[in-house]
Amino acid sequence: MAHGSISLTINHQHHEVAAKRNHQNQLTINHLTLLLPYEPIIAGKAINVHLILEYLAFFLAFRYYVFLRKRQEDTISTDNRLSIILGAILGALVGSRLVGYLENPVLISSLEQLLQLMNTKTIMGGLFGGLLGVEMAKKMIGEKQSSGDLFTLPIIVGIFIGRIGCFLMGIKEFTYGEVTTFPLGMDLGDGLLRHPLALYELVFLAGLFWLLKHFRETKDLENGMLFKLFMLSYFGFRFLLEFLKPNVFFALGLSSIQWLCVICFLYYRRVLGVKTSE
Repeated sequence: MAHGSISLTINHQHHEVAAKRNHQNQLTINHLTLLLPYEPIIAGKAINVHLILEYLAFFLAFRYYVFLRKRQEDTISTDNRLSIILGAILGALVGSRLVGYLENPVLISSLEQLLQLMNTKTIMGGLFGGLLGVEMAKKMIGEKQSSGDLFTLPIIVGIFIGRIGCFLMGIKEFTYGEVTTFPLGMDLGDGLLRHPLALYELVFLAGLFWLLKHFRETKDLENGMLFKLFMLSYFGFRFLLEFLKPNVFFALGLSSIQWLCVICFLYYRRVLGVKTSE
């Protein structure tokens, strides 16, 4: 009887330990689903949260643009606006993928690499490519007026929503920073504390939105100046942010994104107060 009692006690303790381990493992598994990258499982499939937020960003940004256009008089005709938007879309598609490729250029030797290239994109290339696409469209239709102010705040809203998706994807999106001991360092999915660049950008975008919205409502700005201020501010911020990014390709000490920022500054040199010979 004593032996049976001891055996029963040992078995009971063994089951308790096993149950506790299973419970701990379950907690660990449940906890991991909340860590970055965040890819919830629905119907057995991992959901690309970033892609969903990108579509949401396009939709909400466009609706915000329509809302703003209805509230103020637009001196550009509807037909010309549509042509300008089409030029922006085409320019953004080309620019985002070209600059995305230049962030880490490789020789294309397979269909898989080509498809990967087509899916590689960056908002910086999209913005500058969209700018060039707009200018080309305006020349084709003979539109002389600045057209960017109405797009400025909606663009910021779109980038903000997209950056939430970048943050949730952790190290699966190349928007993470260098390993750091800075107090704001976070584990973005590889067990290392890194600069959460997407979060830094979210804070910057929120401040920039408030500031430009304040300027729009209280200052008598020259037509087109709001968009120029946005481009210079955002590209200036991104130029500095690149120093915290683990880039692997540089030309003369600068990344491809930083060179694009330099090109943007030169494009808007008059706004910066640089005298030219023109």
